[in-house]
Amino acid sequence: MRIAMISEHASPLGDGGQQTHVADLSAALAELGHDVRVYTRRDDPVVADEVTTPGGIRVVHVPAGPAHVVPPDLLLPYMGEFARWLEDRWRETDWVPDIVHAHFWTSGLAAVTAARQRGIPVVQSFHELGEIEAADDGKPSRSGYERALGRAVDRVVAQSQDELRGLVRIGVPRAQLTVVPAGVDSIRFSPEGPTAERDSGRPRILSVGTLVERKGFGDVIQAMRWVPDAEVVVVGGPSADALPTDPGARKLRALAERLQVSDRLRLVGRVPFKDMPGWYRSADVLVAAPWQEDLEASALEAMACGVPIVGTAVGGLTETVVDGLTGDLVPARDPRALGGALRRLVNDKVRRFAYATAALDRARQAYSWKRVASQVGSVYSAVAGLRRGTSSEAANEAVA
Repeated sequence: MRIAMISEHASPLGDGGQQTHVADLSAALAELGHDVRVYTRRDDPVVADEVTTPGGIRVVHVPAGPAHVVPPDLLLPYMGEFARWLEDRWRETDWVPDIVHAHFWTSGLAAVTAARQRGIPVVQSFHELGEIEAADDGKPSRSGYERALGRAVDRVVAQSQDELRGLVRIGVPRAQLTVVPAGVDSIRFSPEGPTAERDSGRPRILSVGTLVERKGFGDVIQAMRWVPDAEVVVVGGPSADALPTDPGARKLRALAERLQVSDRLRLVGRVPFKDMPGWYRSADVLVAAPWQEDLEASALEAMACGVPIVGTAVGGLTETVVDGLTGDLVPARDPRALGGALRRLVNDKVRRFAYATAALDRARQAYSWKRVASQVGSVYSAVAGLRRGTSSEAANEAVA
């Protein structure tokens, strides 16, 4: 099939969660024999109009809005221009997609607008949902756009049952939804390879993510009171040189000082994506303690590196982590329960080894990109077949 990926702010040429997802999914689909092109917004005036990756994916930079980085939630005003460019491109060239797969809600708006003119089916991945809110200025809210988009596309691919429930909650029909989990690159993320430096005499607990309250880093720091002698290393947030002035980092340092665990807290800041496997390999345990239904790629990446997980029983973690087999799950916002689970695992080398072995096996078997791409390809085929069947019925009725 000819597949057009629409990823307006997350170029597969960059680093990050959605960028990597689009890049890895596209590469896996190409390995299955599909012709994949990714359309992303030009955010650099000197980047080439088109770039072909080593895996044969053509990345097309769409001129829509200013040629510099714009935060994702401020891109809506440029989606009309993005859609018109796509529509013109598909009308004027021989390469017309059989299916369009949009990533993030603003990409979906552009995709639906452009594809409707050519009768091309659209599959949507949201990656994250906005807060359910009522607009007070007479304009549609983000959740309102997401609801309308979920109803307008041919199929929505959710990455977890929890995301599926969130989509149903905002009004997307259950019949529109299919769950296909995110994948993990088990070549990049594996137990073999360089390891970040660490103190071999002190257990290391690793946590990864942006330094926002809902990620639960405050709970992790509180939990350290029940895990004596262990250190907690937090990777994520701004670059290391910006940590001293970052509000989230300053709040976490102040909390650690107050609880007298500051000597066991290390904030690393943002690191290059290529270095992340080494940080996972350096850890005895990964802790993921979000309060709500965030998609936690770090848990899956750590599992692929053979690291056991302690997580909160929310969102996709309840599906990624098998409680008592690949890690332990505890209630969200409960530092004492979190600390108890960490202490037991840190002090039990045999259990850590058993969890790590099972985690590695689960990551490789259930979350390989080849398997994910095959499942997504089946969604494409079903949607395209349904659209062709509808078109044939309409033509037959017209003839009759």
